Amino acid sequence: MKSKGGKENDGTTKSRVVKAPSLALALTPIGAMAVFMGVGAIWLELPAEPMLILAAVVAAVIAYMLGHGYDEMLQTIAEKIAGIMPALLILIVVGMLIGSWMIGGTIPMLVYFGLKIVSPQFLYLTALLVTAITSVCTGTSWGSAGTIGVAFMGVALGMDGVNPAIVAGAVVSGAYFGDKLSPLSGDTNLAAAITHVDVFTHMRHLLWTTLPSLIVAAIVMFIAGRGVDATGTGGIDKVAEMNGALSRAFTWNIVMLLIPLLIILVGSVWKKPTIPVMLLSSAVAMFNAVVIQHFSVTNAFTSIVGGFDTTMLGKGFDLGPAAADITKLLDRGGMQSMMSTLLIAFCALSFAGVLSASGALNKIVMSLLKISKSTGSLIVITLLTGILTISTTCNGQVSLLLPGELLRPAYIKRGLHPCNLGRSIEDSGTIFEPILPWTAAGAYMAATLGVPTLSYMPWATLCWTGVIFATIWGYTGIGIRRLTPKEQKDMLAELDREKPVAVSA
Repeated sequence: MKSKGGKENDGTTKSRVVKAPSLALALTPIGAMAVFMGVGAIWLELPAEPMLILAAVVAAVIAYMLGHGYDEMLQTIAEKIAGIMPALLILIVVGMLIGSWMIGGTIPMLVYFGLKIVSPQFLYLTALLVTAITSVCTGTSWGSAGTIGVAFMGVALGMDGVNPAIVAGAVVSGAYFGDKLSPLSGDTNLAAAITHVDVFTHMRHLLWTTLPSLIVAAIVMFIAGRGVDATGTGGIDKVAEMNGALSRAFTWNIVMLLIPLLIILVGSVWKKPTIPVMLLSSAVAMFNAVVIQHFSVTNAFTSIVGGFDTTMLGKGFDLGPAAADITKLLDRGGMQSMMSTLLIAFCALSFAGVLSASGALNKIVMSLLKISKSTGSLIVITLLTGILTISTTCNGQVSLLLPGELLRPAYIKRGLHPCNLGRSIEDSGTIFEPILPWTAAGAYMAATLGVPTLSYMPWATLCWTGVIFATIWGYTGIGIRRLTPKEQKDMLAELDREKPVAVSA
């Protein structure tokens, strides 16, 4: 087998004829991936990682048939992983940040005051905004829906005249607003990583579609809530129980507990390096944990590695009737919590690396460029690719990794900044997933909130209006960032370095 340098594994030197793949052959590994994920991961409920490896094997067989050697494929995989390694390191630091903010009291304090503003007269709007705030602070859509969201559903069920489907739609919209616009979100960091864009730059660009979608959702919730005659207080008791437990567990030193959040915000505005900013924020949060919350130093360090655990509150500490909800909300974070995301990223990049080594990736990109004659059509193709990927794989990370790796060269060659790509794959992957009943997110939200996916889908307006705004901006040029000549030259050079070394015939 011929290596990248033309040398066989046994030390001899031979030549292999390298052939370019046809479009049908180039698409075969992607079709195989869709089948493996659909049958294996969805129908048989097998882990997604082995399915991606099987797809990589199919891609490797095709690459070998085209004349590419094992060492060449391995080198391309290594280069793909190396290209996003800095961003993968950010994911690990994000886990540390969440753990430190939990034990330091920053996240519990934000949740506490968020729940304080619950108003029966504006329940739909309040559910949207408070869940959004919680999700931004925690970086988890599922966690926010499973805790704050469940509390709001309890409020809805405890009041007459309130439509649970609207509340569920508000919760889902708010939860995924935060999932897209939180520096603590694994999906946000992953989308930034695969497009080679700084995470704060990525988040700022997401505002072009996500903020208008939130405004639309807020208007819908405000109008839907007008005239609702909400009576009964059963649900309010649940919120009071959660707040009571939080106030007993933590000390609210507002100034000190806000400093970790302010460090992140200032670092983002001043465009400082992400990892040092997050490490500084984590250090301050750990200081708060020891000095203000009176946790031990051991617990503080344990929290940033394995995540916060409510058992750290001490033996005999009683969280009261809300113990289950508080535990579900607070028991999270730590560097270890990001390992599953890293694993699936490595598997997906292995598939993408072999696809690139075979020339299939370049063939697909060239075919897409022929179809898409304008920026708007390229954006639409990206959105459709993302929706198709999440619909067939039902895996949020894969729906970011594969379209991002597939389409990044097309954006650069068109003079479009990859942050446009990152925004589009989030609009059609991350945020679209919970309104599809057969995906894991759709099933989770339906089961957790007690409302069928198709019932809350019309009210989860933030999840589907992003695609509409992305299409409008694509065709009008509004909110589209273009590369400067120097940026495009540098990125094209980076693409050239990523290409496999040609093998002589």
